[in-house]
Amino acid sequence: MDQKILSLSTDKTIDRLQEFLQTLKESDLMNLLQKHAVKGKAMGALLRAIFKGSPCSTDDGAQRRNKIYSCCIQLVESGDLQNEVASEILALLMLEAHHFSGPLLVELAHEFVGAIREGSLVNGKSLELLPVILTALTTKKENLSYGKDKLSGEECKQQLISTLCSSRWGHQYVIQLTSMFKDVPLSTEEVEIVVGKVLKMFSKLNLQEIPPLVHQLLVLSSKGCRKSVLDGVIAFFSELDKKHSEEQSGDDLLDLVTVPSGELRHVEGTVILHIVFAIKLDCELGKELLKLLKVAHQGDSSNCLCPFSIALLLSVTRIQRFEEQVFDFLKTSVVKNFKDLHLLQSSKFLQNLVPCRPCVSAMIMDVVKNSVHSWDHVTQGLVEFGFILMDSFGPKKILDAKSIETSSGLSKTPSHHACKLGADILLETFKIHEMIRQEIMEQVLNRVVTRASAPIGHFLDLLSSIIMYAPLVLQSCSSKVTEAFDYLSLLPLPTVQGLLRAVQPLLKVSMSMRDSLILVLRKAMFASQLGARKSAVAGFLLLLKNFKVLGSLPSSQCSQSLGVSQVHVDVHSRYSSVANETFCLEIIDSLRRCLGQQADIRILLYEGFYDVLRRNSQLANSVMQTLLSQLKQFYEPKPDVLPPLKLEACILIQGDQISLQEPLDHLLCCVQHCLAWYKSTVLPLQQGDQEEEEEGFYDELDDMLESITNRMIKSELEDFELDKSADFSQSTSIGIKNSICAFLMMGVCEVLIEYNFSISNFSKSKFEEVLSLFMCYKKLSDILNEKAGKGKAKLTKTHDSLLSMKFVADLLTTLFRDNIQSHEESLSVLRSSPEFMRYVVSIALQKVQQLNTAGHVSGPDGQNSDKVFQNLCDITRVFLWRYTSIPTSVEESGKKEKGKSISLLCLEGLQKIFSAVQQFYQPRIRQFLRALEATGQEEEGEDADGSVTHRAAFQIRQFQRSLLNLLSSEEEDFNSKEAVLLVTVLSSLSKLLEPSSPQFTQILSWTSKICKENSQEDALFCKSLMTLLFSLYVLYKSPVTLLRDLSQDIHGELGDIDQDIEVEKTNHFAMVNLRTAAPTVCLLVLSQAEKVLEEVDWLITKLKGQVSHETHSEETSSQATPLNHPTEKAIIMQLGTVLTAFHELVQTALPSGSCVDTLLRDLCKMYTILTALVRYYLQVCQSSRGIPKNMEKLVKLSGSHLTPLCYSFISYVQNKKGNHLKYTGDKKKEKTAVATAMARVLRETKPIPNLIFAIEQYEKFLIHLSKKSKVNLMQYIKLSTSRDFKIKGSILDMVLQEDREDETEEGTSELKEENKEPARKKRKQ
Repeated sequence: MDQKILSLSTDKTIDRLQEFLQTLKESDLMNLLQKHAVKGKAMGALLRAIFKGSPCSTDDGAQRRNKIYSCCIQLVESGDLQNEVASEILALLMLEAHHFSGPLLVELAHEFVGAIREGSLVNGKSLELLPVILTALTTKKENLSYGKDKLSGEECKQQLISTLCSSRWGHQYVIQLTSMFKDVPLSTEEVEIVVGKVLKMFSKLNLQEIPPLVHQLLVLSSKGCRKSVLDGVIAFFSELDKKHSEEQSGDDLLDLVTVPSGELRHVEGTVILHIVFAIKLDCELGKELLKLLKVAHQGDSSNCLCPFSIALLLSVTRIQRFEEQVFDFLKTSVVKNFKDLHLLQSSKFLQNLVPCRPCVSAMIMDVVKNSVHSWDHVTQGLVEFGFILMDSFGPKKILDAKSIETSSGLSKTPSHHACKLGADILLETFKIHEMIRQEIMEQVLNRVVTRASAPIGHFLDLLSSIIMYAPLVLQSCSSKVTEAFDYLSLLPLPTVQGLLRAVQPLLKVSMSMRDSLILVLRKAMFASQLGARKSAVAGFLLLLKNFKVLGSLPSSQCSQSLGVSQVHVDVHSRYSSVANETFCLEIIDSLRRCLGQQADIRILLYEGFYDVLRRNSQLANSVMQTLLSQLKQFYEPKPDVLPPLKLEACILIQGDQISLQEPLDHLLCCVQHCLAWYKSTVLPLQQGDQEEEEEGFYDELDDMLESITNRMIKSELEDFELDKSADFSQSTSIGIKNSICAFLMMGVCEVLIEYNFSISNFSKSKFEEVLSLFMCYKKLSDILNEKAGKGKAKLTKTHDSLLSMKFVADLLTTLFRDNIQSHEESLSVLRSSPEFMRYVVSIALQKVQQLNTAGHVSGPDGQNSDKVFQNLCDITRVFLWRYTSIPTSVEESGKKEKGKSISLLCLEGLQKIFSAVQQFYQPRIRQFLRALEATGQEEEGEDADGSVTHRAAFQIRQFQRSLLNLLSSEEEDFNSKEAVLLVTVLSSLSKLLEPSSPQFTQILSWTSKICKENSQEDALFCKSLMTLLFSLYVLYKSPVTLLRDLSQDIHGELGDIDQDIEVEKTNHFAMVNLRTAAPTVCLLVLSQAEKVLEEVDWLITKLKGQVSHETHSEETSSQATPLNHPTEKAIIMQLGTVLTAFHELVQTALPSGSCVDTLLRDLCKMYTILTALVRYYLQVCQSSRGIPKNMEKLVKLSGSHLTPLCYSFISYVQNKKGNHLKYTGDKKKEKTAVATAMARVLRETKPIPNLIFAIEQYEKFLIHLSKKSKVNLMQYIKLSTSRDFKIKGSILDMVLQEDREDETEEGTSELKEENKEPARKKRKQ
């Protein structure tokens, strides 16, 4: 039978073949096909022959074809055929499908849809045929029967696709069905339907099936709906990530976790690769991705910006076309997120309205953590993004000022947080990915070396963290570090010190690196540039501190102790400890040569020696002998010779140039501290076996210091040629020399004061010597100040005191808090001198100021954070006790003294200390507050936050009492400076209170009460107190009612712009009076109103973003509308209350200047935000709910209470400016005055056109909204005056004529004056 069919098919005509096929039974033909298909022999030829004999033009042929198609589809689906045979059959069926008639194609397509709906497909291979059938159907133009309707082929296809997508799909066919649709010509609506169906199927599939399905979806998206595809994929993985993190953080048992973490991350990684590959092929997809995420980020970004989408974006950066755009978007998103968090933290109003927002930085760190699962395509983007953040938001160089870089990320600015995030990204990426380590290290070192002039502390901190994490691993990068060493001599000193501190752990594990550093430092030691030699000294000192010599005492104060990973690092440790001594002694020999160099180098050396000894006690002899021999050069050995020091030898004279050569005061300071350390630490341990010759030079140093002390006390200023008659002028060489000598002497006196006090053991005679040394210091200080006062400029900047911070803290505690009976007599010597007491307090103040500006203090242990903190606690305790026990009023009621009282200095110190602690010691605030209390005992039961709040509140109460006492004093006794300092202290301490605590409520109500009941006329005090009130109020609730009350008070005090109207005084706040109302309180109110408007603007922008993001989905839009209602209501309430405050201010007769300018600007901002709100309602008023009633009320309020008054205020301002231009008297003076006034008028009236434009824009959009919402909002608005700026010729001519007449008069008067002058001269002759 089969042979006959094949032979007949070779005939030229098909008649005989047709006849033969008609004679065959349908079942026989099907069996024949099945038999051939299973055997796989000549199946293609047989099918071709049958199709040839079954033309579609005849009914029999068409029916036969239909049956053959059905049979072949069943055969292919059965799975019994070989793949080659099945493919051959499908290929033939595809070729022949186009010959089918429309009704048959519809019937075939229905069979497929039915099979898919019922799930009767076995392997789905036959689905390859469906797109061909659907495509063929679209070509049929005639009307076809589809159910009860008559439809065209295209419409039938649409109905079939709609039916197919509304049917249930077996999860095993989802990928094949999606793949099938890519070959079907689809309209945009059809693509939307298909994509929607496929996205719904995601949750029903196994995780491993998602990547191929996403791939098929992306291919399909080329037909349209790219946004829907991307949005759906991102939303799916975002939800999956949330569930996964909840499962991991929950208490569920491990077997309940639905998806293993590794599997999920691998799937996500594969999906990201598919999307990136698709974007490479289709740029429109990349544009849609960025557009989607940008729109989403304006509203609630919680669905779109997630770890998955961030990882996707970072992968997209590998495509050059999108790299810059993606990084810009991510950078903007990070900063916006930090700014939003900052705004939320500083406003209780926003916190109540806006739920906790997802933190972008946490998401990015999740991406870093997830990238361990072979996300190599993300890693490069992470590294680049980390560096972009650090480069863009790192500390900036400030002209004429140091850039302060806080130690532990305590700065609150969004830029600082962004920079820290960049560093965290790089550090965590470095820890996870070995392949990228070398590149990170190289880039960090490049920035350290190439950005010498910019602050690079953040890169040095990152470098330090990286090296501390894995010093052994980094030996592979040693060549890069060694290369960086070559540039040491060209870098600024702070950079060199930071870099060497950071790489110090590497030096301990790599001998070659250490050797190369020493070579570089030795070369730098002999460089011609001073900076290079300074760097060499700093480098050598660092090596001395960190390379222990065998037998050195243990030190707990190492700047960088090695971590656990480094304990077993140095395989030559036994050798190294011994060899280090030779190495260190060699360095000391090199450093000795520096003692013949410039003063700056010597100072660096003297300041470093103390730290060297403290960490490497075995070097004590070498260092002390070096210092002794240096001191002998300037010491007068004969005991009777005065003065005891050769000051002349310390000065270098080169022609006309005079400079300091030997900083003798720093040398003595170094000797004194090293000696004190040696005696307290080393000597007690070595008493038994110490050699006498070693003991000798310590005694010699002691004797020298004792001799210098005695002879300094005996010496008069004339002995140093520094008496009052001496020349201290900076214009003469003698004056410069005398100034240098005077400062040296003052330094020496300070060093000797510290030395004698430390060895005094409360001896009265020693304290008398201390006082005598201080009197010598004071005489010099007074002379210098007197000479500086007479000169045009100061002699030089104030020198930092050489007293150590620990000594200052101990001395303060002894002077003010030592109650031991046996010490009383000797301490009375020092206590009897108020000048000495004030001097000690002022030095403590200087040290605190140093900490505030630089982050560390000068002197020994000044860089040691722990010791500085301990000293700070001691100083604060004394200051606090002194100020609270002896108030300023009590102290000043006694004898009047020159300068500030000690109590006031103590208060100033407290203010600076509280500021410094919050900036540099944020994590240790609890410990700091505990140290201030007398008991010093910690309650174990209290939690940290509660404890901080309670302790801070205790301190606040003390300062509240002081301020109340000050305010209750007589008016003439009121000390404005003290009051301002007290308010500043209260402001600092209030930041430590939890805003939800009763203590916070107490200080807020107390501050409010003070403002309401006290009518001090001091502007500075008023400003500081009102600023405190606002800063507290915004953390409690919105300050709009406060603004309204204050505006009414200002209006009442200053009067109305219409002088005929008498304003009733409201007196809400007594602090608002005629002197403080303007500009002080007025500017504060306007500034706060501006902040309120910014918050409202932020909320409106957020609502707009949500609306634009939700427009594509009707469901979410309808759900979101009621949710926005509370926010909208709050916005309208805020604007309404601020509007009433402006209603008062625009009627107030404000003085010209800053108040008027700021008010005009803020009014402009008010109308801009009202316009933004109107535009928001234009966006949403398509929904059935329309415009809320309170919005109508707000519009009515603006029309009645603000706009008309704004125009009146503008007229008042312009009239006031016009009045300023009327002058009488001398014509020349009048002309100059008019020119000046005109310039001021132009400057001050600049905001007026902006305000008028803002009002008119508001009214324009109100008209649009009225039309769209069918609510007549313009009934409340009186249309603005038509402002025609046309030049009127008649008036211009008249003004020009007047000007000519004025010029003629002026010319005539000048002529008369010229004629008179010679006449007078004649009379004189």
